[in-house]
Amino acid sequence: MKALFFIQTWLQNIIANLNAETIQSWFIFNPKEPLLFNSGLFLGFFSVFYFIYILSRKTHYFRITYVVLFSLFFYYKSSGIYFWLLIFSSVVDYSLSRLIYTETVKFYRKFYLILSLFINLGMLVYFKYTHFLVANFNMLFEGNVTFSDIILPVGISFYTFQTLSYTIDVYRKDLEPTKSFMDFLFFVSFFPQLVAGPIVRASDFIPQIYQKLNLTKEDFNKALYLIIGGLIKKAVISDYISSNFVDRVFDAPNSYTAFENLMASYGYAIQIYCDFSGYSDMAIGLALLMGFTLPPNFRTPYKSASITEFWRRWHISLSSWLRDYLYISMGGNRKGKIRTYFNLFMTMLLGGLWHGANWKFVFWGVLHGLALAFERFFDSRIKLPKNGIVKTIKILLTFHFVVFCWLFFRAKDFETAFQITENIGKLTFNIEQWQTIILGYSNVFIVLAFGFIWHFLPERITTFNEKLFGKLPFWIQAIILGFVFWIVFATASEGAQPFIYFQF
Repeated sequence: MKALFFIQTWLQNIIANLNAETIQSWFIFNPKEPLLFNSGLFLGFFSVFYFIYILSRKTHYFRITYVVLFSLFFYYKSSGIYFWLLIFSSVVDYSLSRLIYTETVKFYRKFYLILSLFINLGMLVYFKYTHFLVANFNMLFEGNVTFSDIILPVGISFYTFQTLSYTIDVYRKDLEPTKSFMDFLFFVSFFPQLVAGPIVRASDFIPQIYQKLNLTKEDFNKALYLIIGGLIKKAVISDYISSNFVDRVFDAPNSYTAFENLMASYGYAIQIYCDFSGYSDMAIGLALLMGFTLPPNFRTPYKSASITEFWRRWHISLSSWLRDYLYISMGGNRKGKIRTYFNLFMTMLLGGLWHGANWKFVFWGVLHGLALAFERFFDSRIKLPKNGIVKTIKILLTFHFVVFCWLFFRAKDFETAFQITENIGKLTFNIEQWQTIILGYSNVFIVLAFGFIWHFLPERITTFNEKLFGKLPFWIQAIILGFVFWIVFATASEGAQPFIYFQF
């Protein structure tokens, strides 16, 4: 009841302060307040959108056009004028893929593919890596080249990979082009996964465009369950840990004890998981509400017993994309052992660079690449016994290696990352100090523990909870959803916080 009262009060305050300027701000891009899934404005927009969407479920062309227009509006509210870049990329890849499909001369087919790669990767390099390349050029050659400010469009890495996979699949003759440009634009701009994934394969998604909308009760219940879980992960666990503990330690690690540095490292591990998997859950849930099935993007990655397994569980859509379009294209494991190790290493190095134009991301990718190559070498020579003790040790080692790598992913520079590792290296057992710190950050540590417990719950318990939620009456589900939104708005200190992967 408290949650419903809070929402009622919130709506009354909005209506009371409603004026022309406020309404106009809803539809105008504000770089300081991009449209986010975990914001009240998105909730309002989606509620109106979804009502009309359900009414139009039997009119295919109108439904497709309507979703495309809303998706473009969503991207405009997230990235401003750069929504034209999305349209340009779509026009280029749709046109070139049609030429590839109809062309019979191998030379021209390959030329159109190379042209698509050049245009798409060229835009990605310009917007994402120009400053990085110029800065390194100036450092190496003592130059003074300058470049005007370039703003990174939200989600450009995601939709670029998505359109590239479409063109490559058409070139490989694994896929036929869409029936119309509007269908292709629907695939590229579909708003639930547009700005932070999952990276959807055309072969999995496009056939769903032509199917009739068939939303079952089970799909609806699962969608609500995913959205509620995603909101809790992102807005309750991730944001709270970040603003109240992790960010403070990473901003000035030498101002905190070794124990606080260690706990901040663990904290970031669960923060980035809850942030990104929370977004993926919401995206998958929103898509399911609309009758579309998106692939799972996370499967409790910290349960992994190896780095190889970790990348089968973490950001699955990206790791599978890198495997199918980069690793296999370089030769995969078909060119001998040495070449296999090199291909693994280069795939992860480029995967690190994909995450950001900074050497610390490259180093993060290098660490994972070396780990993958070492595991392949080790497993080919030594067979460990398969039992619970060995598996537990492997999970602990894998988890701590991943946490160590996250330090370079999160820290603002190498110096900060090495300060944290140095501070953790000075850790001594001091029960009184640890108790004082835990009590001082009691709420943070409770949320931190909740996040890890949730992650490590056996899959059967998670499945049971989902089925139990599905059996609840709709009015109880609505109360739970309202209660979660109340928690989100009640705990948000500075409004809705952007998702970590928006920067990529």
